[in-house]
Amino acid sequence: MRFFKDLSLSAFTAGFVAVLVGFTSSVVIVFQAAQAFGATPEMIASWMWALGLGMGLASLLPSLWLRKPVMVAWSTPGAAVLATAGAGYGMGEAVGAFIVCAALITLAGATGWFERVMNRIPMAIASALLAGVLARFGLSAFAAAQTALPLVLLMLGTYLVGKRIAPRYAVPLTLGAAIAYAALRGELAWSAVHFSLAMPVFTMPVFTWQAAVSLALPLFVVTMASQNLPGVAAIRAAGYDMPISKLITLTGVATLVLAPVGGYALNLSAITAAICMGREAHEDPARRYTAAVSCGAIYVVIGLFGAAVTSLLTAFPKELVAAIAGLALLGTIGGGLAAALRDESHREAALITFLVTLSGVTLAGIGSAFWGVVAGAVALAIQRVGKRAAAGKDIAPACKIKQDSKAAIRAAGKTP
Repeated sequence: MRFFKDLSLSAFTAGFVAVLVGFTSSVVIVFQAAQAFGATPEMIASWMWALGLGMGLASLLPSLWLRKPVMVAWSTPGAAVLATAGAGYGMGEAVGAFIVCAALITLAGATGWFERVMNRIPMAIASALLAGVLARFGLSAFAAAQTALPLVLLMLGTYLVGKRIAPRYAVPLTLGAAIAYAALRGELAWSAVHFSLAMPVFTMPVFTWQAAVSLALPLFVVTMASQNLPGVAAIRAAGYDMPISKLITLTGVATLVLAPVGGYALNLSAITAAICMGREAHEDPARRYTAAVSCGAIYVVIGLFGAAVTSLLTAFPKELVAAIAGLALLGTIGGGLAAALRDESHREAALITFLVTLSGVTLAGIGSAFWGVVAGAVALAIQRVGKRAAAGKDIAPACKIKQDSKAAIRAAGKTP
């Protein structure tokens, strides 16, 4: 099978790091979202089953089919919305809202309107958006030194040496050194790990207009604006040409199927996608799909074991997770900034996009990724209007000179 010929240690490690970062950075928020609807421990395990299998299969199968790294994740800002807005709603109403949201995502993909919007965003703005989303992880990598200086210094040193002597294996070497260091110091929380198979728990959906307005619509908006938008930016910044509308439709259909057992919202990934689409995964872009397939396979295993494997991943110190995420994304952050600032005519608008996105500002419940694009687009539009106005002023005097010259010639011709 071609997959096993293309697979490499660096690609598999990139897939594992993507899972490690994706789960440990937001699994607590998903737990809180489930608990907001009164979920039992069995229901929470069912959510992990649904999300794990959904993300895994929706990443693994398209990646094998297209031979390109397709990365699907759960909606982290969507989980945050559910955790805060879920009070007063039961699990049945929540599932009904998940189905409504899934239908809207499917519609956005099937009609192609979301891809058409993305096609109008200049590459400089999209690259700045991606760099702004990922730069926060780069900052967190070094901020972790405040509480775990020896660990972060060890990881940074290993990464730099690895990039010098074996660039493809810099991230695996760094991760291995960090795990060994944490294990020797007894900082891995193995005691909290208990393995058991998860089982899906079906919940009959209840459809109410209150849940549709309060849960489904906000979940749809933040998933499209804060997740799918930077997800498409990550794909295009990495240079891959993928059927965006079909992939969006796939995430909507997968959510529709898994909603009754806890699959609240699936979407294209940005952060974990950048890990699997970068040069650290493989030097050859045509073989980076193996990183996404590896990531998907691990997600499936996590889904089958539910909260048990989640507890295994969360056994790693938070500083280790923050540092490995930031170091693994350094190349992608640098590439995004280079692409964003290359064209001088787009540089200022791209910089505004980057800074607004990096700020993490949230307005009207919508995250900074969306507002970064809005700010950059407005800045670019104003620049273009200003240039057209200036060009018009330059043309007017030239036309006046031309008219005066013609008048002078006619007057000279009439002179005896």
